Amino acid sequence: MRLALLLGAALAPLALAGVAQAQTSASAANGPTTALSEVIVTGRPVLRNRTDDVVPTLSYDLEYFQRFEPLTVGDALKRVPSVTFLSDVLESDGVRLRGLDPGYTQILINGERVPGSGVDRSFFVDRIPAELIERVEVVRSSSANRSGDAVAGTINIVLRDALALDGGYVRLGAINFPDSDHGRWGGTYGAVWGGQVGPGRLLLGANVQDRRNPKLKYSQRFDEPGDPIDNSEVQSDTRDGTDYSFNGAYQVDVGGGELQLAGAFVRTDRIQDEHSTEYDGGVETEANIVSINDNDLDIRTDNLSLRARYDHDMFGGRTRFKLGYANIRDDQYETEYESEYLRDGTPYPDEDRFTADAADERIRDEEISGALEHDRDLAGDMELEFGVQWNRKDRDSLIAEAPRIRFNVPNAPGVRPALAPFDPFEAVPGGDSTIEETRIDPYVMLSGEQGAMKWEAGLRYETTDTTVTANTNEPGDPVVMETTENDYGFLLPSASLRYRLSDSDRLILSVARTVRRPNFDRLSPALLKEEFGDDDFLGNPDLQPESAWGIDLGFERRLGRRGVVGLNAFYRDITDLVEETNTAVEGSGGPGTYVYTVDNVGDGRVWGVEFDLSTPLDFIGMESTGVFLNYSWLDSSIKDHMGDRRFNGQSDYVMSVGFTQDMPTWGAAFGASYRKQGDAHDRVLAEEVRTSYGADLEVFIEKQLFDNVVIRLTGSNLLDSSKDEVFDKFDSAGDQIARDYDQYELETESAGPVYQLVMRVAF
Repeated sequence: MRLALLLGAALAPLALAGVAQAQTSASAANGPTTALSEVIVTGRPVLRNRTDDVVPTLSYDLEYFQRFEPLTVGDALKRVPSVTFLSDVLESDGVRLRGLDPGYTQILINGERVPGSGVDRSFFVDRIPAELIERVEVVRSSSANRSGDAVAGTINIVLRDALALDGGYVRLGAINFPDSDHGRWGGTYGAVWGGQVGPGRLLLGANVQDRRNPKLKYSQRFDEPGDPIDNSEVQSDTRDGTDYSFNGAYQVDVGGGELQLAGAFVRTDRIQDEHSTEYDGGVETEANIVSINDNDLDIRTDNLSLRARYDHDMFGGRTRFKLGYANIRDDQYETEYESEYLRDGTPYPDEDRFTADAADERIRDEEISGALEHDRDLAGDMELEFGVQWNRKDRDSLIAEAPRIRFNVPNAPGVRPALAPFDPFEAVPGGDSTIEETRIDPYVMLSGEQGAMKWEAGLRYETTDTTVTANTNEPGDPVVMETTENDYGFLLPSASLRYRLSDSDRLILSVARTVRRPNFDRLSPALLKEEFGDDDFLGNPDLQPESAWGIDLGFERRLGRRGVVGLNAFYRDITDLVEETNTAVEGSGGPGTYVYTVDNVGDGRVWGVEFDLSTPLDFIGMESTGVFLNYSWLDSSIKDHMGDRRFNGQSDYVMSVGFTQDMPTWGAAFGASYRKQGDAHDRVLAEEVRTSYGADLEVFIEKQLFDNVVIRLTGSNLLDSSKDEVFDKFDSAGDQIARDYDQYELETESAGPVYQLVMRVAF
């Protein structure tokens, strides 16, 4: 029914615009060509680019995603091979390339690293509006001239530069959430302009968009599998916010060289509002209410990225000077209020106990980077590139909690004292920390081309000096700050080869060594009580990075003039995995509990096969029809305290398939995209989780109204996708091994569709 309504609404502008199209088609060439190409119907399918890179790279221009009107880069990446997420429904934040934890994937903006708020050093790609990007590159292996933090691979988000646009356009749109508050509406607005300013070229862009994610959650809890239901919980969870972004770039010739200046700023304002009611025995009536909970989280995140680059011919080649600054300011204030009933047998609304908690988290992470690089041609069609890259990170974290407020009010509704302001906030153990990290990474790389073969080989040496300062005291105790230092270096060889088998076929082989640096929270020397059930946890500042040797072997064939099909197999051998280990010291919970820490004690393997197809159907006379199909089969093996398992959170497959149909004579197009990812399993100390997702269906239909105006209607999550989780919870690691349950829980989360109506006007 929803799909029928969507298509019906989309056909209205087709009919209304027929006369306008006839009147304006003759003047279609009068506007600024580059700006118009950003908004008009192309008349032919937009496909994946076939890059000339030696390192296996998949490249997708914005037009590949734009017709489905993704709000964020995360939404866009759902149509890219081997990208999975373990986010909530309608959320696409931490990229799990090849199904691995986000810390294994390197996120670059314009080829440069950016800090994120996550303790695993990952960057949430849903912080970047899709409207800012020029293209997205998926780099499957590594090269010596890029940071080696790319065990799973690299996502390079290329923003528009000063040469990207001649003219401008305005984007106006409305977003409808029919399952939220009787059909809640939001807006999306943006403008981009590029052109000649003085001696150089300037690009400016701004974007504001509402984001809303209303979900419903339902949980059932049991003492252990097969037992009668102990309690159930009904929960509403709404993420409501607005994203603001601004980007600019200027490019000009200076002193015989080329100077590029660029910057981007993104602000996310969001409220996460959760309301839940828990029922005894799963009987969902007022008489069986156990508790009512109100949990609010106020988030404000600012990302700033500035960069300068100067290229000049000198010393017989081309020299590049780079300077960059990036920071993230993440503030999160959380409150939780809970009213409890039935503690004395008296049912709702007689409140027995009221509890209030509050937490305040502030992260300031900034990086200053620089590079001096030089490349020059050598004899025999070879090129030499060498340089040194430098990076300084300063990360300050403050995670504080207020003393819990609790009132016991048996059989006396309405007599609870007024809630006083939360005060004072005190840092939790390890919550007041500073991390200083300095990297100096020299590299050298040689590349060349001989007949049908193109190749590159390089060597990179990454050095890291880290200083960690953190409080190790309990709240209320005298403040004790402990400082530890650690340094290490890694030699990272890499080599890639591309061999042209024919005019249509080519073979690509790549071998590289990569690293993953430890999570920030694992470096803190603070003791966290009951972090894993009843067991405690103590960080390890002496952790070394994990390292991996990887190989990618791919085959790619051109289909017709513009289509491409590829098949790639990959393998990663990861050593020095950071795993939890038992110190044998008794924990704060007494006999039977322990203090756990982490160390470089494990090894693991990751492998898979990736298939991607992107082609028009011109070989059967349908040159205006484009199809795409991506399928990745993923697997891994690792040993933990219970034996063999996959890497945590790795889905066993991910698939996306879709089509676009252009109608050039009507100035219209439509299409659909379907996505599904397999189950993922997590096993950590004292808890195990199995996660399953439903399928996601998106459709669009667009119409060119005038020579410079396009209107597009899209619908996403049309199958009301759900996220289903199964939790096996234990009091300790020992109980987990013995399968002595603390709790067994089933949880499902669902959300409804989202519709967008967007108009772009070029000028």
